[in-house]
Amino acid sequence: MLPHREVYDSEHALLREAVRAFIAAEVAPNFPRWESEGIVDRGFWLKAGAAGLLCPQVPEAYGGAGGTFRHHAVITEELAYSGFGGPQGNVQVHSDVCSGYVLHYGSEELKQRWLPRMVSGETVCAVAMTEPGAGSDLQGIRTRAVPRGDGYVVSGQKTFISNGQNAGLVIVVARTNDAPGAKGLSLVLVEADRPGFRRGRKLDKLGQLSGDTSELFFDEVAVPAANVLGAEGGGFAALMTELPQERLTIAVGSIAAAQRAFDLTCEYVRQRKAFGKAIGEFQNTRFKLADLKADLSVGWAFVDQCLERHDRRALSAHDASVAKLWCTEMQGRVVDQCLQFFGGYGFMREYEICRLYADARVQRIYGGTSEIMRELIARSL
Repeated sequence: MLPHREVYDSEHALLREAVRAFIAAEVAPNFPRWESEGIVDRGFWLKAGAAGLLCPQVPEAYGGAGGTFRHHAVITEELAYSGFGGPQGNVQVHSDVCSGYVLHYGSEELKQRWLPRMVSGETVCAVAMTEPGAGSDLQGIRTRAVPRGDGYVVSGQKTFISNGQNAGLVIVVARTNDAPGAKGLSLVLVEADRPGFRRGRKLDKLGQLSGDTSELFFDEVAVPAANVLGAEGGGFAALMTELPQERLTIAVGSIAAAQRAFDLTCEYVRQRKAFGKAIGEFQNTRFKLADLKADLSVGWAFVDQCLERHDRRALSAHDASVAKLWCTEMQGRVVDQCLQFFGGYGFMREYEICRLYADARVQRIYGGTSEIMRELIARSL
């Protein structure tokens, strides 16, 4: 089970119960089909919205619950601990990443128009940063939003975009001027029904198979000037402001999924026998599990510190980078060792530990690779 932690109160406990009930009723029965089809049903989003599980930090004035990031964290933890990595990742992008850009940088008109739809699940949102030739290095982005008339024309290509197939709204990172490096980047909203917008193929991934990940194409898509989030040329600054939360939510999902792998393995080694006794009775097994338990305990403690700081708006980019680096690398170690205890069965997708292993690998890549996290941390040395 997920550990009890003092960072949460009785209100969070009630939310946790609601999330677990939703997962049991709406996710678990459909998950195998979503995995085989490579996408979560569109209806899932409407049901999640009706259950109050989308964008919980959005103020009541825009249809939300007016919660804090800790409410996000509860939802992320429960989805990740359930072992359903695809839906968890999609909700994470929509609620924990995209909603913040609209809430903090959108005009009042944009917030009134889009936030209630994002809360209800009527509109699914994606953020389009990565390009075929630009991943962690945002300065390499080539997609352009060229001023034309009273708006912009967006042209370019994006890849590895979560929610790409279901998204009705895309936050596009594009160049709006020729300023060097990241100074010319802006965030531009593109509605999916605009002429010139096209979805590419669903990408065939190693893990998180039900997580909708796609290519997106923009062929001279005309948008009004009002669709720019924040100031023109202010995109990079906005990204740097919002990325710590994105990295914290990845850390939260990583450690919850690692806890799931650990708990499954503890149960398995008590039952599986070798050489006449349960493999959990061997000293090697007990010592390796003790190491994993220590890793998890340290990770939870630091994540909780970051949750508390973030609610006070005191989470630094450094701490968020440390949380993402430690938790995602730790998740990789944990699921790898846990799979080893399952032997050949661990290599079979019918066993949950196999899926947890595959789903874990991307955590060290998206939201900023482990190498980028190390570079950011090193700057404070």
